[in-house]
This record gives sequence, C-alpha cells and structure tokens, in this order.
Amino acid sequence: MADVKTMPRLKQLYQDKIVKQLQEELGLENVNQVPKLEKVVVSSGVGKKREDKKFTETVELTLTKITGQATTSRLAKKSIASFKIRKGMGAPVGYLTTLRNDKMYEFVDRLINIALPHVRDFHGVSRKAFDKQGNYSLGLKEQTVFPEITFEDAAVLHGLEITFIIKNGSKEGSTKLLEAFGMPFEKEGK
Repeated sequence: MADVKTMPRLKQLYQDKIVKQLQEELGLENVNQVPKLEKVVVSSGVGKKREDKKFTETVELTLTKITGQATTSRLAKKSIASFKIRKGMGAPVGYLTTLRNDKMYEFVDRLINIALPHVRDFHGVSRKAFDKQGNYSLGLKEQTVFPEITFEDAAVLHGLEITFIIKNGSKEGSTKLLEAFGMPFEKEGK
C-alpha cells in the first residue's frame, strides 16, 4: 500500500482560497504577484552564556525540537572587545534553522494556533515589525510556549526570533497574507 502524504493545512488554504482573495484585495493582475511565504528562519542567540556548554546545548536542542530540523551554529561576524568576542573564533554566538515548504507551513500553523495563545499576557503581535521588503520578524521571550518542550528543557529559559521571508511582499500585502493565515495582530488603536 502506498504511503499517502497529505498537504499541510495552511498550504492547502493558501492555494485554494488565499491566493484568489489577496489577488482581488490588492488589485493584482497576475497570480504570480501575490505575496507568498518563501521561508521561515528560527534563530536564537546565546549572548553572554556562549561559554556555558549546558546552555548552548539546550538552545540547540530546543530549536531542533521546535522546528523538527537540525540547527546551524553561527560564529561572530566581527570582533567586539567589550563582549570579549573575536571574529570567527570560539564558541557559537547563536543557532538558527531555515524552514521551507511543508515543514515551514506546519511550523507556522503550530506557531499561530498553539504557541502564541500560550504566551503570557498576550495582546497580539506588533504590526510594526515589517521591513521594507515586507518580511516580518517576531520575538518570543521563552521557548516554553511550544508543546514540544519538556519540563527538563524548560529548566534553561531562552528567547527566540522568528522571521517570515515573504516573496513579492510589501507591508500591506504581507500583513494581509499573515492575517489570512490567522496571525493575531494587535488591535489598531494600541
């Protein structure tokens, strides 16, 4: 019997409804001009604790558990004397992983529908975190909002940053795309 792989829910929603909806709302002539989620980068810096092996291992392990994909360590790009960092030497200053295709859509679905509702005192994500190309960055103070994190993993808390790279994006188009996915933006008046 052949193993039938199902398409992620958000990817199916994007292809079936969101493309047509955004094309109408943004007044685009061609379907290929519609904003599209290209990749999601999940990263975490280790900061002053870069020499603490337990902390760096925990950061690497939790990023791997959250994304379901191996992480890449990042070395310092330039020397900073006050932080005792030399360019390209020593312990990693952070870890990241890049998600594409099905894993990306599954991660975004879990982030929006499971993780963000578990954030303490959550009033929505900021509408001001878009760059000029329409990419969106979101920071979380704790990794514990993800259900994959066990009690032992939560003993060492660290934050993470999630960047949505959007093809054909503008601030308006990217906002509408993320809203269509269900991203809980904060209300306009705040």
